[in-house]
Amino acid sequence: MTRTDFDIDTFLAGPLTARVATNGPTVRPTWFLWEDGAFWILTGPWARLAEHVRADPAVALVVDECDVVTGTVRQVVARGRAEILPFDVPRGRRKLARYLGDDESAWDARFRRYLYDDADERGTRWLRLRPESMTAQDLSYVVR
Repeated sequence: MTRTDFDIDTFLAGPLTARVATNGPTVRPTWFLWEDGAFWILTGPWARLAEHVRADPAVALVVDECDVVTGTVRQVVARGRAEILPFDVPRGRRKLARYLGDDESAWDARFRRYLYDDADERGTRWLRLRPESMTAQDLSYVVR
């Protein structure tokens, strides 16, 4: 069930940072891709995210913005069971391009490696969260 006060897809298409929470509790900021009704997050052996999800797949995720100059305050909160899936380069490229731009030659080398290194050898995986519940709220206010 989704409750919304604004267009979720448009909001989640922006290069915002999400915070994903796992059992532990552990909360970490992350870049994400909202696609096919799911949040896609890069993970691998450099992080303990996959380990936490394998132990307990229940996660919560929040994406929000707060601009005190304009009074814009919006948030999306999602909950569900995450899964760890194989990495695919086309989705990886779409995710990274939304944060770093389309010119891959301008990207820091560590980001290009996700696309050109062997994902299995490197251990790169996707965490996919297909929300079981999601709420979007616009809490904006008028600035005077």
